Amino acid sequence: MRLDPDRLQSLYDQLGEVGAEDVVCRAMEELAVRLSLVERLFRQDRMGEMRKAARSLTGIAEQIGMHTLCRVASDVTICIDDNDRVALSATLSRLLRIGERSLMEIWDMQGVRV
Repeated sequence: MRLDPDRLQSLYDQLGEVGAEDVVCRAMEELAVRLSLVERLFRQDRMGEMRKAARSLTGIAEQIGMHTLCRVASDVTICIDDNDRVALSATLSRLLRIGERSLMEIWDMQGVRV
């Protein structure tokens, strides 16, 4: 599992069911948008903006317990900083795969079907 159920439970404990579900739903929407943005910026060779978008993914993913997604988004920023296009391409592909799987897992946990 790519999600931290303890982090999700903590959100529910702190915010209640309605508040936590709101946070999780908004985070999922933002993650989907940012993942798409990161991929588009890569294709457009806009590395500065891509780095910023990837960094924003780390904060959102951490908030809802997607630690693997957070780590890989950080790896993407490292590849950008190192100007390593080969590693960036591979790491971006991994980020997109993990992002999609993580979103599917959280949707399943929430009882939402795509």
